Amino acid sequence: MSSKAILVAALAVAGTLAWQAVSAQASAPVTREQRKAETAAANKSGQLTPPGYGSAPQTKPAATGPGTSRDARKAETSAAGKSGQLTPAGQGGVPQSKSTATSTQTRADRKAETASAAKSGQLAPAGEGGPKK
Repeated sequence: MSSKAILVAALAVAGTLAWQAVSAQASAPVTREQRKAETAAANKSGQLTPPGYGSAPQTKPAATGPGTSRDARKAETSAAGKSGQLTPAGQGGVPQSKSTATSTQTRADRKAETASAAKSGQLAPAGEGGPKK
């Protein structure tokens, strides 16, 4: 390698390191108390991302108020659960509607169908997750 190439490479590295040092000192460090205050304010305004799947921040539901009794809140929640409006635990996001489809086969019919599929080699081998080709 020629001395010019080494000099150019050294200047490029020095320039990059100098730029990082200057830009790192451009803003004053934030204290722990300031960070906690910012986080508390964002939490109150509903700007924090909820835990789970990382969906967008959601606005908090309207408070029920001090006049609502515990029994009334429990009744509202129970009615929302029965109508399928509650979000399943750990899924976050839009509530899933319940499926109303029922099977037309009996258990004995399904067992017989599975046994015949196993004899003909149509079932997926354990742990492979797809039909046998």
